[in-house]
Amino acid sequence: FTFQTITGNFASVIHGLNANHLTDQVIQRSKRMILDTLGVGLLGTSTEVCHKVTQYSKIYSSDLSSTIWGHLDFRLPPLYAAFVNGVAVHSMDFDDTWHPATHPSGAVLPAVIALSEAFPQEKRISGLDLLLAFNVGIEVQGRLLRFSSEARNIPKRY
Repeated sequence: FTFQTITGNFASVIHGLNANHLTDQVIQRSKRMILDTLGVGLLGTSTEVCHKVTQYSKIYSSDLSSTIWGHLDFRLPPLYAAFVNGVAVHSMDFDDTWHPATHPSGAVLPAVIALSEAFPQEKRISGLDLLLAFNVGIEVQGRLLRFSSEARNIPKRY
């Protein structure tokens, strides 16, 4: 008998996911979610809060860099690029939602894109790998919400 913690089981499931788990339906929905999130994020680059975060983040520029959406001449380290792009998405608050209340794509997509851009040219990931990473991020978020007693009570609190 082997005892495995909830966290260990969770990690095993996530680690075991691969591109073969992506059905045609999941791929199509993922593409729609990504396109929607990019559109909302590009619109969000015009908000005051996004301008403030972008200005603040300029002090963190480095050689290892990822794109800031809507700014062809400005790049940041992946952590800060994901932050700025995530703020752009969430500043509009039109990105996709789930129940319990969360905006999954706005938290996951900026991080996945920023990290994918940071890989050296010879180690670039494929579009299918990006879709897998996106879906793993969505899955992690969904499962963490399912584990949370606080998330179940959100509709009652508002």
